[in-house]
Amino acid sequence: MAKAAKKTAKKAAKKTVKKAVKAPAKKAVKKAAAKRATITRIEAGKRMSSAVVHEGRVFLAGQVAEVNAGKSVGEQTREILATIDKLLKKAGTDKTRILSANIWLSDISTFAEMNAEWDKWIVAGQTPARATVESKLAGPQYKVEIMLTAAV
Repeated sequence: MAKAAKKTAKKAAKKTVKKAVKAPAKKAVKKAAAKRATITRIEAGKRMSSAVVHEGRVFLAGQVAEVNAGKSVGEQTREILATIDKLLKKAGTDKTRILSANIWLSDISTFAEMNAEWDKWIVAGQTPARATVESKLAGPQYKVEIMLTAAV
């Protein structure tokens, strides 16, 4: 009988330990899953969102000039950067938290003109990883498109 009681006690102790270990682990998994599942769309449209927040990051769609479409690269870049500031603010962050940026120019010879505006706008010491390439854009009126990812 004593052996049976010991076995029963050992089994009960193991179950208690397993429950004690599993309970916090299950809670952590559920909490992580809930956090992962949260997706916030900013200015969601029929085709795309202007930005999407997920897991502590905001992903901006490619931004082009609307008011200054057809104007100079400098004017388009200034407008796009102002739009980016507004979207980052809506996401709860700012340009000091940009992780990466992709820039498309319809004519790479305008690289210096775009960079002049970028350099005025970006915060020294807080520069992101960045790539700039020449590409045909969605329409001839667009000379610059900028897409980026930032930490929230």
